[in-house]
Amino acid sequence: MTKYIVAIDQSTSGTKALLVDEQAQVVMKKTKAHEQYYPQPGWVAHDPTEIYENVKELLNEVVNREVLAEKQVVGLAMTNQRETVLVWDKTTGEPIHHAIVWQCRRTATLCDALKQQGYEEKIFEKTGLTVDPYFSATKVKWILEQVPGALEKARSGQLLLGTIDSWLIWKLTDGAVHATDVTNASRTSLYNINTLGWDEEILDIMGIPKSMLPEVKSCNALFGHIADEEIHAKGLPISGVIGDSQAALFGQKCFEPGMAKATYGTGTSVLMQTGELVRGGNGLVTSVAWGIDGKVSYALEGIIHSTGDTMNWLIDQLELFGDVGELEPLAAKLPDNEGVYLIPAFVGLGAPYWDPHARAAIVGLTRSSGKAHIARAALESTAYQVKDAVTLIAQESGITVKALRTDGGATKNRFLMQFQADMLGADVRTSDLAELSAMGSVYLAGLGFGVWESLDRIRTLNEDSQVYSAQLAEDLRDSWYEGWQKAVNGIISSQK
Repeated sequence: MTKYIVAIDQSTSGTKALLVDEQAQVVMKKTKAHEQYYPQPGWVAHDPTEIYENVKELLNEVVNREVLAEKQVVGLAMTNQRETVLVWDKTTGEPIHHAIVWQCRRTATLCDALKQQGYEEKIFEKTGLTVDPYFSATKVKWILEQVPGALEKARSGQLLLGTIDSWLIWKLTDGAVHATDVTNASRTSLYNINTLGWDEEILDIMGIPKSMLPEVKSCNALFGHIADEEIHAKGLPISGVIGDSQAALFGQKCFEPGMAKATYGTGTSVLMQTGELVRGGNGLVTSVAWGIDGKVSYALEGIIHSTGDTMNWLIDQLELFGDVGELEPLAAKLPDNEGVYLIPAFVGLGAPYWDPHARAAIVGLTRSSGKAHIARAALESTAYQVKDAVTLIAQESGITVKALRTDGGATKNRFLMQFQADMLGADVRTSDLAELSAMGSVYLAGLGFGVWESLDRIRTLNEDSQVYSAQLAEDLRDSWYEGWQKAVNGIISSQK
């Protein structure tokens, strides 16, 4: 009898539910988008109740009663957008404010104040993360300070906080389990990656009571059982909980130190698995790659805020294109970018710049510039930013990235993948499996549920891929990349 794992992939733009068999093949997938809220320029929020209702609906679509009756579904795996955080009342189960999304820059002033008070080095040493609005801690601090009565309720033990995984687990288990996994914990700026525990000194700095925090577990641990009466899959165990970028790293089978991947989504995460703790610098962050049976592996990461979201901007705000498929043939019509660069600092810049105040710009336009130039500049901006991150990771770790494994919707864009290989001067491998983040969580859940006995067994699954090799002359690569660097640095300088 075939065994199945059902997976929830809760991302920035929507939620997916997948049914995956023991050969790691996706046999069913359902998706649903959720609303994006932009209450002020640079602010981004989600309704966590809407997200949970979508999860319930999708679970019931994917897992029917007949399959459950035959005990073919062994459990639920979960991966989620990282850093997005919310606070809820543990008695009513209601959020006290919308979830503040990882993209949101509303806490830039709070972060500046923490830096001015001299906390940046201490927080970096303990958490591996820079002081930046991207991470969860200042978002929680903002909620507690801005929502009337919140801080008093938090101090009296009435409120809980969590990233999206914690919220979903708490709701799915009907409030029985308040937990997170070690990867999501390591992205909050509240978790000490040296001691592997919540850091009380940072909690004091942020003014966050420890009673609000979830228990931290290994990714393949048991996170309770579904208890919501409205879900067909009631009683299923939950395991394989991991943040989406780390899930993609695991899904790409980067099991050995030095292996690296890039996930192209709303933003892009470039991660290299290092095994032991390796300190980043110059805009890199250090995180937990995953935890299995109480043992953690670490990763260095370059974070890019806007890649896929840049394409959404061209479509939704500028209305230059009907869909992303129009960009590739337009970009390919031009032999080069003719000096046009798009700097997608819509919510600031990530690694290696870490400038939350930078704003987007298009430079180098001439009277002959048209849609093709903007399409090409938008796609190229993703490849340039990934090269920024890969170069920095190699410099900081001393390990050369000889090949980059990639996943996400943008990997279907052949122009982008070839240009990425050209910019890196290295092979770029795209997996034929589109759902790498979900599969990472499924692999971990499979270890937890005993579907697969080892990493060696997982290595044999889903091996189909396409490889793009560098074709661009080195002098052209250097010249175009130098143009990018001049454009970015010029924009940063002009806006200060």
